[in-house]
Amino acid sequence: MSQRGRFAQTLASLAHAMGDAMVSETVARRSGLLQTLDPRVRLAGLLILVVAVTLSHKIVVVVELFVLAVVLALLSHVSLTMLAKRVWLTVLAFTGIIALPALFLTPGTVVWQLRGIPSVTTQGLMTAALLVARVETAVTLTTLLVLTTPWMHILKALRAFHVPQEVVMMLAMTHRYIFLLGESAIQMFESRTSRTVGVIDRTAQRNVAARSAGVLLTKSIQLSSEVFLAMQSRGFRGDAKVLVQFRMSARDYGALLACVLVGTVAVWAGRS
Repeated sequence: MSQRGRFAQTLASLAHAMGDAMVSETVARRSGLLQTLDPRVRLAGLLILVVAVTLSHKIVVVVELFVLAVVLALLSHVSLTMLAKRVWLTVLAFTGIIALPALFLTPGTVVWQLRGIPSVTTQGLMTAALLVARVETAVTLTTLLVLTTPWMHILKALRAFHVPQEVVMMLAMTHRYIFLLGESAIQMFESRTSRTVGVIDRTAQRNVAARSAGVLLTKSIQLSSEVFLAMQSRGFRGDAKVLVQFRMSARDYGALLACVLVGTVAVWAGRS
């Protein structure tokens, strides 16, 4: 692949990441079920369901929670196609690799055997399926939280639950710094591409890539200090300040109670 091809691919990847963030903000402004709830209820309720998923030992219960997550996505106007591309396929690929050895290493009833290959057991299939189902469901629920809630509202909700100020500040800085660093990388690659004429050999390409990475690293260190000082000068002290005031309504209390009941029943049914 030519240097221009690599730069173009890098720019496309960075632009795609920026676009995903913009999509998240768009989804958070829709009038869906989760969007109408108090951010504290969204945070607590979805995390309760995530805990229920991790504590459940029966795949049937985990699948039921996954179906509930899909229903919540539909009621919150979250595209299932977007979830499939951003969450389900990616999680399936990585978790599937991790769960693959369980098919052969878990002792039990043999369901498939081939000469020279360890046998696959029923217990191994169930173990691998449970792991994949757990991760898929948990990541889907957390993705719904991020998609339906603006980032600053999540930070403010974390502070409402007395999460340490240092943790909230670290999350806020990381979130903001990622986008600034991505923007700087895009500008640097565009500048390099516009000044490149013809085709350069592979050795020169590697040298350019190494120098670019070094410059970006140096610039990122300086940029981190500038970002922190800019946030400090605008009044940021670790507490998320938003214009929207959080107010609990009867609907919010009902939704939180429903999440607690569903989580409790799921844990009881999944461990009994």
